[in-house]
Amino acid sequence: MNIFPAPAKLNLFLHVIGCRDDGYHLLQTVFRFINYSDRLRFDVTRDGVIGHANLIPGLPEADDLCVRAAKLLRQQSGRESLGVKIHLEKNIPVGGGLGGGSSDAATTLIALNRLWGIDWERERLMALGLELGADVPVFIYGRNAFAEGIGEKLEEVDLLPAWYVVLTPPVRISTAMVFASKELTRNTIPIKMAAFSMVQGHNDLEPVAMRLQPVIAEWLDWLKQQHGLTKVAMSGSGSCVFAEFPSESTAQAIFGQLPDGMSGFVAPGLARHPLLDF
Repeated sequence: MNIFPAPAKLNLFLHVIGCRDDGYHLLQTVFRFINYSDRLRFDVTRDGVIGHANLIPGLPEADDLCVRAAKLLRQQSGRESLGVKIHLEKNIPVGGGLGGGSSDAATTLIALNRLWGIDWERERLMALGLELGADVPVFIYGRNAFAEGIGEKLEEVDLLPAWYVVLTPPVRISTAMVFASKELTRNTIPIKMAAFSMVQGHNDLEPVAMRLQPVIAEWLDWLKQQHGLTKVAMSGSGSCVFAEFPSESTAQAIFGQLPDGMSGFVAPGLARHPLLDF
């Protein structure tokens, strides 16, 4: 395999049920992978240099999760002579709540684990990924999942086939700012996975994000007015919002009615991560 996909995710709901003593928030959410991806290629070297082969606008290399993931894997595996040039085709919006950076980091760990000949088990990679961010483990886990804790306690869920209209407002949301807001409710009653309803679920971060960026509320309201949808919500801490439809034709028809100035894409849900068996 020469090109490695890093798919986006949607949070079908996101409940904040508490806060740990260290400041991390306790969550319940369902992660769904969608067929909309960044794409990565890795040129393995033996010069000990890890970096990007192409410049990613607005993303300093020191902050890039792909580079950080590669350096962490090399350090923890003791393979200090290994290097890599990372080619990243960025399609997932930055700061949109679709998990692009986390997915890129996970794909980097999955790919280099094989290309560097480290061959660790998925569970070990997931533990490493958690050091990079709370959303990284689910992409390594590779299955749509009900998540608890800070997002790292995962249980596979079977989701019906669906298509998504995802709108991408031209604003970025600071996840840290949303979680730090005094307006954020942190007392949603926990639910049992066996009894949860995707229809009843909601995103506790929406009110804060909409106050910070009113365009999110405007685009979300437009989606809510459409017919035939089975779910509508903001993903993660925003800014992207989505509506779920049972068929491609319905989703494409709604997308074709987007008002001027709105942007986004249509994508099907995935049953599993494309690199689950790599």
